[in-house]
Amino acid sequence: MHTTLAAQLAQLELGHLNIQRIRPRVSLELPDEEGVRQTLAAIWSDLFSLFPDTALEEEAEEIGWGLVNLFHRASVKKAARLDRATDEIRCLIASADGSEVHTSELENQVERARAAEAAMLGLEAMREAAAALYLHETGSSWRPAGGSRLNHGATLTSAMVDGRAFLNARREARRTAAMPEGTPVVFAGGRLSFASSDDGAAFAANVWETLDKVLERVGDMVLVHGGDGKGVDRLAASWAERRKVAQVTFALDRRLGSRAGFKRNEQMLSLKPRHLVAFAGTGVLERLVIQAKQRGISVVDRRGRLGTNPKRVARLALESSQGPGTVARF
Repeated sequence: MHTTLAAQLAQLELGHLNIQRIRPRVSLELPDEEGVRQTLAAIWSDLFSLFPDTALEEEAEEIGWGLVNLFHRASVKKAARLDRATDEIRCLIASADGSEVHTSELENQVERARAAEAAMLGLEAMREAAAALYLHETGSSWRPAGGSRLNHGATLTSAMVDGRAFLNARREARRTAAMPEGTPVVFAGGRLSFASSDDGAAFAANVWETLDKVLERVGDMVLVHGGDGKGVDRLAASWAERRKVAQVTFALDRRLGSRAGFKRNEQMLSLKPRHLVAFAGTGVLERLVIQAKQRGISVVDRRGRLGTNPKRVARLALESSQGPGTVARF
């Protein structure tokens, strides 16, 4: 006589069994770096060869930015997951009771943290490879729409840290691997226009030459600037990307209205920079130069090298000779 399945199961002694979901082991190996670069270069080349002489030609830079941003957003998510797992590990260690259940949970959290860290490093490496392609294609350093562009790998040479986050880290006395170490050098300049492309190219060459000379004197330089994607800051950011110099960017806090630029000046000078590299700009920049000299900060003055109004150049030269600060000769 046949019995029901329920009756057969009831006759089995299953009380000693503990059914658990089997977690697959996650590999911590990262893709080959050269393979990543070659693959992304091929994708980039094939994609952007479609745009010339089409309606999307003017959108190529924005599309390129978005492509880099895919890897950036994914790496930020993994970084957040790593932070949560790290917090859980700290809590478990603090409440350790020596039980098997507690030990197993701790091991699981450590495994999650290692997996998140490996994924974060891999995604950041892919973002950096894509950002290098973006730099080559557009001439501009890639930066996220908000927050920092950190690189948690062996070096922080490609880091672009949000200024407010950097100040918070200093105040909390926890300058971790997420924050670049080095000597701050402030760079400042405004949005400029030129009579010809040759004049613009000559000015860009002047910016790079000036920063190269500063780097020769300050080997552990961290470039501090406003992060303006349409002004002279864009040239400085591209230079830093090429030279593998870490950057700290202080974007304007629009909530402060007309005070935003002066507040940013205070924040940048609070880092006690070795030098201020100043190109032509607005009255806010002129005030930055005056404040830097008052604090004894060496000023690399390039405000008059634009072929501008002779009276303005003469006035700037006069101001450069005044004040207790020094004018660096490069």
